[in-house]
Amino acid sequence: QVQLVESGGGLVQAGGSLRLSCAASENISRYIRMGWYRQSPGKQRELVALIASGADTNYADSVKGRFTISGDNAKNTAFLQMKSLKPEDTAVYYCHARRVGLMGVTYDYWGQGTQVTVSS
Repeated sequence: QVQLVESGGGLVQAGGSLRLSCAASENISRYIRMGWYRQSPGKQRELVALIASGADTNYADSVKGRFTISGDNAKNTAFLQMKSLKPEDTAVYYCHARRVGLMGVTYDYWGQGTQVTVSS
């Protein structure tokens, strides 16, 4: 059973920084992409950042220039560096990974989430 374990969330003042980690129980090079999503109360889960196996990245407009996604294959861990945090960044952040298996079947994995709270 693949596990993704997030860590690094917490309470921070506006303008501050946090780095989230997503530790996978297997080699992350197996994934065609990894990403971070977030969900705040009453809202749908939204994409924050993606990194593909070729290291291409994609960001939500609301976090461009402030957040950076990266991966460390040696540590089987993905990261989300968050800077210049705003109160509207407050949410539960979830790590996601996608793998393609035989016959093109896709497998999606999610972490349990980590709370990020930004105070004004």
